[in-house]
Amino acid sequence: MKKLKKRFIVPAMVFILSMCALIGLIYIVGKSQEQQNRTNAKLNAMTYAERINGELMEGIGVTDTLKQVVISGDGNINGFYDVAANMMDDSIQSIQIAPNGVVTEIYPEEGNESGKIDLINDSDRGEISRYARDNDTVIMQGPLELKQGGYGIAVRNPVYVEDENGQKSFWGFTIVILKVPEIFSDSVEALSNFGYKYCLQKCASPWDDTYEWVYGSKKELNDPVIYDFDVYGDKWRLEILPKSGFYNNNYLIYMFIGGVIIVLLLTGLTAALIFINENRKNFKRLAVTDALTGIYNRHGFDEQVEQYMRQNPQKHCVVAMLDIDDFKLVNDVYGHAAGDGALKKLAESMKQYFSKDVILGRNGGDEFSIFMPDCTVVEVKPFLKKFTEETRKFYCKGEEHTFTISMGFAEYPVLADDRSQLMRCADMALYEVKMRGKNGCMAYREGERIKSRAKLGFAVKDIIDNMPGAFIVYRADKENDEILLANSELLRLTGCKNMDELLAYTGKSFCNLIRPDEQESCEKSIWSQINGGHSNDYIFFHMRKADGTYISVLDHGRIVDSVHNGRVFYVMIMDLKSLQRHYGDCLELVEK
Repeated sequence: MKKLKKRFIVPAMVFILSMCALIGLIYIVGKSQEQQNRTNAKLNAMTYAERINGELMEGIGVTDTLKQVVISGDGNINGFYDVAANMMDDSIQSIQIAPNGVVTEIYPEEGNESGKIDLINDSDRGEISRYARDNDTVIMQGPLELKQGGYGIAVRNPVYVEDENGQKSFWGFTIVILKVPEIFSDSVEALSNFGYKYCLQKCASPWDDTYEWVYGSKKELNDPVIYDFDVYGDKWRLEILPKSGFYNNNYLIYMFIGGVIIVLLLTGLTAALIFINENRKNFKRLAVTDALTGIYNRHGFDEQVEQYMRQNPQKHCVVAMLDIDDFKLVNDVYGHAAGDGALKKLAESMKQYFSKDVILGRNGGDEFSIFMPDCTVVEVKPFLKKFTEETRKFYCKGEEHTFTISMGFAEYPVLADDRSQLMRCADMALYEVKMRGKNGCMAYREGERIKSRAKLGFAVKDIIDNMPGAFIVYRADKENDEILLANSELLRLTGCKNMDELLAYTGKSFCNLIRPDEQESCEKSIWSQINGGHSNDYIFFHMRKADGTYISVLDHGRIVDSVHNGRVFYVMIMDLKSLQRHYGDCLELVEK
């Protein structure tokens, strides 16, 4: 009987354990498959969004051609119908011109007569047409229902001509009506052939963030992959979703059946692990673009600079390294979302300020690199100085805040033989700027002795925590005296283990450190001293500790204007008993 049990129980246990392992493995593969399908969908969304962008740009190019004809003719366009006929294709409904915003000529004219309207004053088209005119920007309106049937997108390109005095004035619009979906039929057909459901949307106007449906296999997709792109300032969005979803249930069923067979042969687990491991390796790829800022990451930047220097070993060039001053403070005070906003604002200003041949990179954190080819330090120094001095802003909870940057730069081949040495020189110059007070820029000078970076180790937190006394910072606001900072000595004096414990028992209010019957008189005394023209205040009170007991303390505060927090009090708090014990012979202290 025992042998019989062993013959069935042991194989049964092995089978049960193996099946549990197989079920767990199938779950892992399913999640991995979902991730892989999402990755593929993201790549396809990006690829076909760019194709759609290109197809739309081809349509917009018709208006650019007409615009050049108008400008070259000093506001006159001869042979409009011949020009328009040569540019027509199956994706275009009509081509129009609108001097002074009034459509006067349409090709083909037959069936499109109703399109001759005053765009500037039209109830449906006026606002967006005036926006295009006033901002000298191409606008796309639609999709609009066409009287001939179907839908179209109206592209209006404002034209400005110069008079004999060189003054530019608004001439009117060159217009093309693009058929939907014919203008991007190749792209959406390819998406469908690849097994995707899709939804193409655009914002109704440049000032509107609400997306409207343009075309797609479905108006709403459940948890799709989204790719946003711009076409002449108009915001577009492509959503795609595999027709069978991100999970391929048939595949998982087949794997389960195969897995049972492999489990019975005691080889399935190993084969499945190898399969998963190979897939994971296939998923790993090296990206060269920083996802947050859209510029090169460290690897991409180094690769581009190395390539340039390898191809142009004798040409002078400059590398600059910069970072945001007190960036950790921005993250700590306003949160990482605000910090990300500051990083994106800085990257945007770099892309706008520097020419396209300049290589921009984010090394990591708040540190950025700039490579300027075919130039010298003397040539770019004023340019970089001006860039450093620009006012930069980020937003947190609707409020505007400013931040500054520091920059160091160096020249090749004057000071370095290769990229890495050049970047080290620029990096040393950057830290020299930091040690001189930040918010500036300087070039690395050969032979200059850069101070030890160890001095930078004296961070604010290190200094505050090692001050010979209790220190606290709170808002100088009668309605909101929120505690912002306390050093380790203050935590020790109150009997708190950490900052969270201090904030918990005080409710984040400095007033709650004071014994209740003394709170009103202490507050009056503080503000009486401040309102009397003093920046410092002195008070005695009984401070409540975390365990509910009280100690007598002397409060010496100073009101200051903080860049990041407005008006705040910096306060030193001293234990009266300790002062009396050590300085009783020298001081007469009156305890409240």
